[in-house]
Amino acid sequence: MTIPMKGNWNYPTRVWAGPGRIAELPKACEELGIVRPLIVTDTGLKDAPMIRAALKLLPGSKLFADVRGNPVAANVEDGLKAYAAGAHDGVVAFGGGSALDAGKVIAFMSGQARPLWDFEDIGDWWTRADPKGIAPIVAVPTTAGTGSEVGRAGVILNEETHQKKIIFHPKMMPGIVISDPELTVGLPAHITAATGFDAWVHCFEAFCAPGFHPLADGIALEGMRLIKTYLPRACRNGGDMEARSRMLAAASMGATAFQKGLGAVHAIAHPVGSFFNTHHGLTNAVITPYVIVHNRDAIAERMKVVARVLDLPKAGVDGVLEWVLAFRKELNIPHTLADIKVTLENPDQIGHEASIDPSAGGNPIPVDAATLARIFRSAVKGDLSLKS
Repeated sequence: MTIPMKGNWNYPTRVWAGPGRIAELPKACEELGIVRPLIVTDTGLKDAPMIRAALKLLPGSKLFADVRGNPVAANVEDGLKAYAAGAHDGVVAFGGGSALDAGKVIAFMSGQARPLWDFEDIGDWWTRADPKGIAPIVAVPTTAGTGSEVGRAGVILNEETHQKKIIFHPKMMPGIVISDPELTVGLPAHITAATGFDAWVHCFEAFCAPGFHPLADGIALEGMRLIKTYLPRACRNGGDMEARSRMLAAASMGATAFQKGLGAVHAIAHPVGSFFNTHHGLTNAVITPYVIVHNRDAIAERMKVVARVLDLPKAGVDGVLEWVLAFRKELNIPHTLADIKVTLENPDQIGHEASIDPSAGGNPIPVDAATLARIFRSAVKGDLSLKS
């Protein structure tokens, strides 16, 4: 008789989903008691019509748009200055994963007395925070990838150490998410592909992570199926509202599922992004097959389930690996990290940083710095034999 393992299961917040729901932004702020919101977005969206429209919808709002593609501590510090200067009482985090992460962390830090790095996701460090000092958050995703809109953490780059740090608190979760597919219509195909594959990796690594979490497993499987069906459609036709809405749902599902854990794909992608400033989702997409090969023996039984759910012509690890390679090719995702200008100048450092990344602990096979450096080198060279 198998006795189920114990587990702590948490599921996300209210999500208002559907075309045109951005018109309800004032209502969302009102429900959370936000009168003077700071709208946080990234530099690329600063002058976008959707941001101008949001400012008009919220007369008491101001805009902070100084957020990089890989947000750094200085972005948070500048956002906190803008928050204090405007006497704001809440945040509307508006954009892709970077803007959502930065916006959440600004809201979190707005009422804290300790420095940012004191709240890294290590042990019980989150208990250092004053929960009363966390400002309410409305999240408005404009990409279908990270799922940060339903997450309780934000990833911020420490430029001094080149490490991506996860700032965590259970009350950092946005109070309301407005998941409006119309906001993702203008997303270029290559960004749609990279962010969408990021969502797939979230689901995939969560399903492969060890531990008893059937709720996360079920959500991960359905998320993978949705992405297989709808991501190519969204890339071919950016105005396909059904595909866009399903991808937004799948992105939130991936972030919901990965509370179970992630793995070596994310562990390697984080330092690669830190050192080479690569797009996170694209980096994950490139690394994935190399990690599948490394984890082959540990995930064999689970890949039988994945192959069935995805209705693949070949079963097991080989079937999933072949499909991943073909799916990436269909989406015009490169095969090697070298294709996205990643070099072998510091493989041992990448391996070390990957080994101490929190995601590494969720890999189905324990991984050390040497192993992760080897996988990294293989991904740079495009060697699926992993003998590099």
